[in-house]
Amino acid sequence: MATCYLSLGSNLGDRANYLHTAVQSLRELPGTRVEAVSGIYETAPYGYLEQGAFYNIAVRLETGLEPHELLRETQRIELENGRERTIHWGPRTLDIDLILYGTVTLCDERLTLPHPEYLKRAFVLVPLAEVLRPNDPHAARIRAALDGMPTDGVTPVMAW
Repeated sequence: MATCYLSLGSNLGDRANYLHTAVQSLRELPGTRVEAVSGIYETAPYGYLEQGAFYNIAVRLETGLEPHELLRETQRIELENGRERTIHWGPRTLDIDLILYGTVTLCDERLTLPHPEYLKRAFVLVPLAEVLRPNDPHAARIRAALDGMPTDGVTPVMAW
């Protein structure tokens, strides 16, 4: 079993419902247990700016799925929720990013772990800090990154 951290976002339709549906789908994955879900935060779009605000959450889970299996399952969940990949960083019903998978370091054509940009993105780090285990091997790095960045654009919307 590995402790994994995911970042989920939605900026189309009923954003909160897409996030709730995704968490429920994660709960149904074989050999996987959702351990913690952050509150919902509203954030400005990143990259492609001509789109609506996002709702973002972080999820901590324990899974027996291997990294590529987990990626395949999260992409299936995205598709089941109407995800279309038309514009890079564009609007989407649901986005699920694998941020950390235990202490695994991986880089291939399909997956990079840890996520290559996560320490630069407040919309990932603020919810992530909420579900992070205090003794997690990544905790000090995450807290240091958060201490050095503005987080005023990450607005709490509701508790999970």
